[in-house]
Amino acid sequence: MPSTAHRGVVSALMSQHHTPGEIVRIARIAAGWNQAELARRCGYSRSQISRWETGSSPLRDVETLRALARVLFLPVEVFGLALAHSAGVSTRHEASPDHRVSGDPMPVWEEQDPMRRRTLLAGMGALAGSAVLGTPANSAAAAVADPISALEKALLAPPLTAGTPVEVARLQQAVAVARSVFAYGRYGEVAARLPGLIVAAAATRADPLSGDHADAAHAQLAELYTLTTDLAIKTGHDRLAWTAADRASQAADASGDLLTQATARRVWAIVLRRAGHADTAQQLVIDTAHALQSDLRGPEQLSVFGSLMETAAYTAAADGDRDTARTFIAEAVDAATRLGVDGNHRYTSFGPTGVGLYQLSIARVMGDSGAAIEHARRINPAGIPSTERRARYWVDVARAYHQWNKPEQCYRALLAAEQASPDEVRYRKPTAAMTTTLLRHPTAQRLPGLRNFARRTGTAV
Repeated sequence: MPSTAHRGVVSALMSQHHTPGEIVRIARIAAGWNQAELARRCGYSRSQISRWETGSSPLRDVETLRALARVLFLPVEVFGLALAHSAGVSTRHEASPDHRVSGDPMPVWEEQDPMRRRTLLAGMGALAGSAVLGTPANSAAAAVADPISALEKALLAPPLTAGTPVEVARLQQAVAVARSVFAYGRYGEVAARLPGLIVAAAATRADPLSGDHADAAHAQLAELYTLTTDLAIKTGHDRLAWTAADRASQAADASGDLLTQATARRVWAIVLRRAGHADTAQQLVIDTAHALQSDLRGPEQLSVFGSLMETAAYTAAADGDRDTARTFIAEAVDAATRLGVDGNHRYTSFGPTGVGLYQLSIARVMGDSGAAIEHARRINPAGIPSTERRARYWVDVARAYHQWNKPEQCYRALLAAEQASPDEVRYRKPTAAMTTTLLRHPTAQRLPGLRNFARRTGTAV
């Protein structure tokens, strides 16, 4: 059974507005399970779990929701269901003929007893803010206007505020939730969480009482800095990316864990490439992959190795080396084939679909717009396991069409990206550049709502 920390972290996130499928995914990740493991525990197929989590298959059946709540150790109220009463008291939802509830659980909460709802939410709020993990309660609120710049300021102006050590298990669950929020494409929320989490992880690592857990604390701190790097790369904050990647590598080396080191070095290589050091970046990735190559038996090893090959392929493509790009992406395809399914081991989002997304990106960066769109057409966007990756897919499609001088298709793809994740189009610099070009294009008048889209995403009209 999960720890109190598990329940607290998951419940804290669920006290916000989430669909049942999102709740299942958050709880699964916080429990440390992949989709196959949850499928095994609840008796459904992995593909069905994936459809629920991505929203392509509505999750409304009451008995199914109750079964998932039992397996994931969740109170049924989080799905908008009332507790089963031995005295025979029922709700109108359980008495409904088709045993279904709304896809949006929030209205059902309002129908339950207000005192019980407030009590449950109070319990769920135990880890909702970063105050629990060492930062002032108002820090997240102060960062709302520009959370990523606030994160950058916090990391570029050390020392960080001294924090309070926490149990490593509790820290691991909080890191899993932060990763899940990122996977949902909520970059501002991730940025608001990270300073407090980093403070707590740093304090835990430095705690002389951590003992045997010191390596695990180093690994969690490395994961937080790796996440910070991912966020900074996505939003174009290069100074923050450089600082976070360097710290991720240091913490990963201190952890002694080869896979933690490999994931940290992969993002460090991406930062190096973006800074104009493509040769150094490529050598770092190749050396890291070589260290893993002798033991690729498990899904974690395959996923980390495959993600390194994806990065190597993209680095070569960005440097204009087509042959090397093809060689490395073929290695990634092989690793994905051996893995068999899309997964998120070590937060890599690696699998057959993930490799397809990289093939799209590689074709685009090499200037092959038509090939990029062909790769895109082989991917079902609804089947992309993560909202972040789904939004990134649409941005890449938009960039390919933009490169191809097809403004209408570019604009439609940008709207699809916004629908998947508003933060994807709000924070990413390529979307602002494309929007600016579209506003100046002779066909701009034929793109309905373009000016409103530009305003929503912060592009000057």
